[in-house]
Amino acid sequence: MLERHEIETFLTLAEELHFGRTAERLRVTTGRISHVVKKLERRIGAPLFARTSRVVRLTPIGRQLAADLTPLVAGIDEAVRRAVDAGRNVTGRLRVAFLGEGTAPLLLRAVNLFTERHPECEVEVHEAQLANTRSSLLDGSVDVLIASYPFDGMANGPALLSEGRVLAVAAGHPLAGAASVSLEVLADHPVVQYPAVTSAEFKRDRTPEHTPAGRPVPKGPVGNTFSEMLSLVALGRGILPVGEHSRRYYPRPDLAYVPISDAPPIERGPIWLATNSTARVREFVRAAADANPPTPG
Repeated sequence: MLERHEIETFLTLAEELHFGRTAERLRVTTGRISHVVKKLERRIGAPLFARTSRVVRLTPIGRQLAADLTPLVAGIDEAVRRAVDAGRNVTGRLRVAFLGEGTAPLLLRAVNLFTERHPECEVEVHEAQLANTRSSLLDGSVDVLIASYPFDGMANGPALLSEGRVLAVAAGHPLAGAASVSLEVLADHPVVQYPAVTSAEFKRDRTPEHTPAGRPVPKGPVGNTFSEMLSLVALGRGILPVGEHSRRYYPRPDLAYVPISDAPPIERGPIWLATNSTARVREFVRAAADANPPTPG
């Protein structure tokens, strides 16, 4: 494996065919150039340059090596340039997504403001599903996700929306007519579960294993999508704590939404992979905050 400085020395000398000019370009001594070339020739096992006191020229092996390395180095340099541009400039393509109907307006307002500020950056908008939120952020198919907190292992914030929690129950459930309930009722009924790929911290927040008093919460069936989970509730298979905006975006005659009096609010906002904190991502998060000043939901 050749090191970068060895490749740079070889290709510069192959271009200049002069030790002094090569040393001047690379800002090293001619002795250093000679040392690197001899080291390369020992490694390859053949001369790369034919040298006399007056002329330096490539040998056939050296000429072939230069022809092979030149496009490879150019490709590496271009890849580095693109990476630097992506990290510093708000150009290129940004992939954003929302999870749940209630987050779509937040995302669209952010996209509109971001596009106004950075028209040279193309924005792709997608709808995420419970099953692919984490994988989409990890594999880079989504740069920023607007979804509910908490979302462990990811950068997030600021919160764009805060909403109270309600308990989704079947329309004929004994709790359907209650003015409000406590989190303690979770111990009295099976609770529909989120899919296994959902963030562990998120599941602990939404469908805890114990009530605040320490009573165990029975687990109900697992739904693969939010709509499927609500259908399980409507079938009487369990109950499910959700955000109060579900009343607006998921109104169903077979469901009732009962306020939970002692639950903290749910917060929603941008989520992204910390190692993907490019200028595009940072500027989009800033636009999302500016376009969606937080108000109680």
